[in-house]
Amino acid sequence: MKTNLLFLIILAALCGAASAQDPVNIGSRRELFLDNLMVNRLEGGAQRVFHHPVAREVVMKFDKPWEGNSCGDSVVFRDGDIYRMYYRALDTSKPPGFTCYAESRDGIHWNRPDLGLVEFQGSKTNNIVLQTAGFHDGNLMVFRDENPSATPDALYKAVSGRVGPGNWSTADKDLAVWKSPDGIHWTMAQKEGVLLNDGNFDSQNLVFWDPNTGGYRAYYRTSAQAFDNMNNWLRQIKTATWKEFGKSNPGKLLTYTSTPSAQFYSNVVRPYHRAPHLYIGLPMMYEDRPWSPAMEQLPDTEKRRKNIETWKRPGPLSEVQLMWSRDGEKFDLAPSTFMPPGPERPGTYTYYDAVASHLVETASDLEGAAPELTLYRHEFYEVGVVQLRRYTLRLDGFASIHAPIAGGELLTPPVIFKGSQLSLNFASSAFGSLRVEIQDADGKPLPGFTLDDSIELYGDTVARNALWKNNPDLDALSGKPVRLRFVMRDADLYSIKFEGAE
Repeated sequence: MKTNLLFLIILAALCGAASAQDPVNIGSRRELFLDNLMVNRLEGGAQRVFHHPVAREVVMKFDKPWEGNSCGDSVVFRDGDIYRMYYRALDTSKPPGFTCYAESRDGIHWNRPDLGLVEFQGSKTNNIVLQTAGFHDGNLMVFRDENPSATPDALYKAVSGRVGPGNWSTADKDLAVWKSPDGIHWTMAQKEGVLLNDGNFDSQNLVFWDPNTGGYRAYYRTSAQAFDNMNNWLRQIKTATWKEFGKSNPGKLLTYTSTPSAQFYSNVVRPYHRAPHLYIGLPMMYEDRPWSPAMEQLPDTEKRRKNIETWKRPGPLSEVQLMWSRDGEKFDLAPSTFMPPGPERPGTYTYYDAVASHLVETASDLEGAAPELTLYRHEFYEVGVVQLRRYTLRLDGFASIHAPIAGGELLTPPVIFKGSQLSLNFASSAFGSLRVEIQDADGKPLPGFTLDDSIELYGDTVARNALWKNNPDLDALSGKPVRLRFVMRDADLYSIKFEGAE
């Protein structure tokens, strides 16, 4: 009897703890299913699935005389009706390099405008924006400044890695800061750089206006005071924030909820434009492996042999990872590689398997389909004519809650929302389905929003409203803690968003 009583007391305590769970106030923001913030319980066959981008066409071959064999560190963003691209053009045998510019109307077909700014081999008929002296600072990492207080002469800003005279490993290093009224004509914003000796800065260093902090945020490369088994400095990422563009605070190393499986060279971090409270990063994973018969079977063996002569090592392998954060400092890592190198061919399994910063939306090649996320990946770095290949991913399609044909369920923790409609980004088979039940904070189905009231949805759409019989008023629940129960069959749920808020 005492045992049963104790069991009931424990059960009651657990139930009380569950009902007392603090609600998550999501307001009207879009929530993805990368992490467990919106997942209280998965039942049946439901599970989180991570997705990979799909390789598309080559959008740019860097084959102009001034572009060289190591074009990279590209930045792409949409600016009104055009897409802008900035990239490093460099021949490793003839440094320094240039910052070049290209533009597109659709993000797929790109052209190099003749800017007439910088002379190359006696002609200014090229798309070169800038050439400067100093280590790596020929390449501007550009962003359009979304700061409401940005002045007309500095609507576009950039940073570039700079090194002082002397040995690179001991010389002073910082990020030079630049400004432009049009993204084409650039001047240094000030003589002093930012983040003096706070990083290595010899790769893609990013700065942007961060709506989450109301200031500027930087992500940049540094090295830990430790060595790996190939006697290399361990490559890591730091972040720093400051209120004024040219006045920086020291940064801090990123932390992770799980141990990275490799070093991170570049970072490609930015607030996700459809859910700006989420920072999405696409770092280049970097790992030096010793020479072995297995490596000899990979493409570009001769290049690796030359690397051994030059570096005493064959050169690293690299690929692209996915990470995300809600505070910009502590990141979750996807459980598998986001963009593996793919089928073996020249230019794969190289040491610069990086993507441009950052994601943009482009039209689908399927007539009538929703736009897609596009990202651009470099190929053939230092092993031929470098090219940029486009990859696509569904909007919000980094991860989903998937249920098989046998079915599965997702129950959220208590949430507080603001809005009158629940918009869903989901896909099902023709015979699959998705239904939504709304419960109170204790898990009791609410009248008018029970599973029996839910109208079964099916299809493949990035925005469709949940429906219930008799069209009950969702406004009555706005601002109150509720749970969402999704019952699915052969379907994927990518994101949710409450809309129609006043």
